[in-house]
Amino acid sequence: MVLVLFGGGFAGIAEAIEQPAITVCARSDNDLVRVAGACGIRVRRFDSAEQAVRDAAEGSGVLILADGYPAETTDVAAEVFETAAKKRLRVYVEYPTSLPGIDLGPPKALGLDRMVVTSDAFGEALAPRRIAMINAGHVVEAQAAESHLVAAKVAGVDRAVFGLVDTPTLPVLFEHPDGHVLVSTTKLSHFVTGRYMPQDAWAAIWRMVLGWVEPSQRVPPLGWTPTVRPTYSATEPLPANAELQAVRRAAGWFKKGRLLRHPQWPKEALDWALTYNTVRDKPGDDWPVGDGSLGITEGYSSTIRLDGSQPMRYAVRNDCTSEVAMALAFDTATGADPSGARIAANLLDYVFTGSVLAQGPRADPESPSCGLVGWALDNPGKYWGDDNARALLAVLATARLVDEPRWNDAVARCIVANFRTSGVHGYREPCVNEEHLRLRGWKSYWAGDYVRYSPHYESWLWACFLWAYDKTGYPPLLDKSKTGARMLMEAYPDGWYWVVRSSQIERARALLPLAWLVRVDDTPEHRRWLRTVAADLVAAQDASGAIRETLGGTDQAVESNAAYGTGEVTILQENGDPLADMLYTCNFAVIGLHEAAAATGDPFYREAEDKLAGFLTRIQVRSDAHPELDGAWYRGFDFRRWDYWASNADWEWGAWCTETGWGTPWIAATLALRQMKTSLWDLTSSADLAQPLDTHRRQMLAEVEVQTGR
Repeated sequence: MVLVLFGGGFAGIAEAIEQPAITVCARSDNDLVRVAGACGIRVRRFDSAEQAVRDAAEGSGVLILADGYPAETTDVAAEVFETAAKKRLRVYVEYPTSLPGIDLGPPKALGLDRMVVTSDAFGEALAPRRIAMINAGHVVEAQAAESHLVAAKVAGVDRAVFGLVDTPTLPVLFEHPDGHVLVSTTKLSHFVTGRYMPQDAWAAIWRMVLGWVEPSQRVPPLGWTPTVRPTYSATEPLPANAELQAVRRAAGWFKKGRLLRHPQWPKEALDWALTYNTVRDKPGDDWPVGDGSLGITEGYSSTIRLDGSQPMRYAVRNDCTSEVAMALAFDTATGADPSGARIAANLLDYVFTGSVLAQGPRADPESPSCGLVGWALDNPGKYWGDDNARALLAVLATARLVDEPRWNDAVARCIVANFRTSGVHGYREPCVNEEHLRLRGWKSYWAGDYVRYSPHYESWLWACFLWAYDKTGYPPLLDKSKTGARMLMEAYPDGWYWVVRSSQIERARALLPLAWLVRVDDTPEHRRWLRTVAADLVAAQDASGAIRETLGGTDQAVESNAAYGTGEVTILQENGDPLADMLYTCNFAVIGLHEAAAATGDPFYREAEDKLAGFLTRIQVRSDAHPELDGAWYRGFDFRRWDYWASNADWEWGAWCTETGWGTPWIAATLALRQMKTSLWDLTSSADLAQPLDTHRRQMLAEVEVQTGR
């Protein structure tokens, strides 16, 4: 038997004895034809349904697979069904134009609908209510009294937790009333190219279909190598340089993934960054790759297209741009070619001088928004504290790595700008906007008593203030940060605000600032705060190294089927779902554990970090078929299946999104810091910002009386 490779290749092994055979009407490059042949199934392929039915042995089975999907349905003449009935053939047909005795509607796009099992036909492999996913699916509408699979918008990861009683359904896989035709209203045989998920579910679905068509034959296990997959298995030994190679491949994704904007891109595409949440087809292969001087896009959307590609999120954001600069600078610093450092410098120049993000009122000393950096080109007047904080730390790291002080003044001014818009308890409204600043003035924020116990929104600004305190000795920077941290820990855990309903996100975000508090004020209490949060986070660490997501403040992430896909939310549905989040949790946990280990010398943090770093190195995206994704990290991962699978309920940043900011840069940066045997604190400690921090503090806080203690 010849092993047939397709896309990433197939992992099936031929059976030497009793090889089954199937008769198929399909193109030679159909996914099922390729997988079946690779797994030891003899395929008799024909170009037309008439030929396949005519040549099939009496009483055998025939599969008629879709060809022009989704634009063209599968046109099977009535005479073909009549001939099949006379020969007692068992026929599987997908995406049909017409069926004997059944009215079919026109094709319909599925949207948020997923596949739900509604019968016992799949045995123990797939019980009723189990969920599978078809990407970019289209179905022809049909009426069926009973169905093995339906399409429906349901909440859940593996299981439709609320059932199907309150959500419309469309039959997908059902048996014709005459008993000899199995109908699929979509193209199930597009499962490799279209990246249907999860893999084990689709192997079970196809074993059922093949078993139905040829019930007298034993169907061998079906396997294939997905076109987008983890770099390493859960158990194979990692190469000695695996973490360094992960840094290289992450940088390669930024540089080669058609993310860096170029002035020769179509003007319409460049202008997409000026409209909120613009998602369009990925850049064309003929679009030139930029050098950072026009910034970088937000990344690839979680949506998966018919060909397995993903569309681009064309937003240009301060945080993403600055964090990418950091990752590229780390790549150069750990021995790569110097192009990363050059692109990094261009990206930061774009943020501070080449775009509107730090210009206009943000550059006016008389403006209340002076020093703040805008969120994105489409909303430069929104100043998210968390986004400013992550960008600030990224710029500090980049400046030291490329040995360039020219952004020091902007960084110092931004730290003071965020500090003076934080209230008396050290908390800052998550998003301060230009309009409100002009109406209220910055002093109203400075004197305000706003509090929200959310490390995600608040704590990385404290890290920036603690870092600035270490350089200046200016007491309010420490005092406000300590007050905020104390109130936060006194409220832990019941009083915390669980962003996107995840408790692990908040714990992960608290680690780095609590570690840096130990750096500047090493007390038993501060060490206890750090250990308390870290212990609860690490308690959910799997043997694989993954940090399992857990819910915060609820027992169901999505409250109903109707709510699925309508807001920002975690990637799990219920506690116990074996999922890890690389956009919100594991990415921040790994840098937080790294900083905690460096600050305390406690092996507890180092052991957890080592396990998590190994896990992240293993699950980095590998794809030859989709090089624009190779080297990134997806948001969601199922560490029991070892597959990219989760609830895709988040309406903007779903399970398969690849953000240029947030996830990939902080994972790559931490892996690089491990290679360099240093910490983010130690790397940035020599930055010469004392003078600009002092200058801007005196200018920007001159209108309030503050006891400096100096």
